[in-house]
Amino acid sequence: MSNANPFFDPAWFLNPNIGNLITRVRRIGILIFPNVEMIDVCGPLDVFCYADLWTRVRGLANDPGYQSLIIASKPGPVTTMTGFQIVATHGYEDVEKLDTLIIAGGFGVEQACADSKLLGWVKMMAPQVRRIVSICTGAFVLAAAGLLDNRRATTHWMYCEQLAAAYPLLRVEPNLIYLRDGHVYTSGGITSGIDLSLALIEEDLGQEVARVVAGTMVVFLRRPGGQTQFSPFLTGEAKSRHDIRALQAWIIANPTANLDVENLASRVAMSPRNFARLFRSETGMTPAKFVEQARVDAARCKLEQLPLPLENIASMCGFGTAERLRRSFQRVLNVTPQDYRARFQTSLTN
Repeated sequence: MSNANPFFDPAWFLNPNIGNLITRVRRIGILIFPNVEMIDVCGPLDVFCYADLWTRVRGLANDPGYQSLIIASKPGPVTTMTGFQIVATHGYEDVEKLDTLIIAGGFGVEQACADSKLLGWVKMMAPQVRRIVSICTGAFVLAAAGLLDNRRATTHWMYCEQLAAAYPLLRVEPNLIYLRDGHVYTSGGITSGIDLSLALIEEDLGQEVARVVAGTMVVFLRRPGGQTQFSPFLTGEAKSRHDIRALQAWIIANPTANLDVENLASRVAMSPRNFARLFRSETGMTPAKFVEQARVDAARCKLEQLPLPLENIASMCGFGTAERLRRSFQRVLNVTPQDYRARFQTSLTN
């Protein structure tokens, strides 16, 4: 392996002077608890670790690096959802000053929300930190501590309704990857914690460092926070009708076909009215909505892979015009095709 990249140069890591390049650090505290989701912890940890290494590589003495603390009720091993253990470096009482406090999520969040000591510490730290962040269902901890009252917030798409019902004072934004309200940041499901952490790096150190970190971790630079968390096909599959499910697969494979209700109904030998009613009952959406999402998903893949004009992409995916493609992208993904392509341009063929 080439040593051109200092990340992989053993001599660089062993250099005793390397630690002197950064005289100040931003202390990042990640709060964990039993049955925490391991990726909620390790994903952000890696992002801040690589960002800190890069500031040292570049000798950016004027820019603070990062020091990550793993915080639990007391120092020592904490068992995650998968059975692996993460060693907490600090207990609540050991931590004084933090720049950013991150609350992880996981199956243990219900017990964490019932832990008065944990909630009290989070509530005490909130006004002292520059940013307070939740990953995935960690938003429930922020809500239980009263820190999301009268704020916008998001969480894993499976738990948005539960969060809204349990804490009516907050405004839940379903399906967003992450969002910011004041100094409070919340993110969606699991890997979106990496997206949010990269956004925080860009906020602190600029796009170049965020890009280097993303490239080192082999992840996208970052998805825009307003982009939807999940593919529509995760929740739109027909529940019980195999003929409707087969039709959905055909729609996905044939985005340029005539996909109006009359043609789709004829493929399953139904009247348009009965087909539309049954399709919505089975999938939770109208045929037209599913077709639009299927075409958007097809266009999304081509935008990632092919350096073609939008007019060509629109034609290949059944939109007809670039303007119709743009409107559908904005409606379904809350992002323009141009911005989506710019964010994912590393996937394009040169």
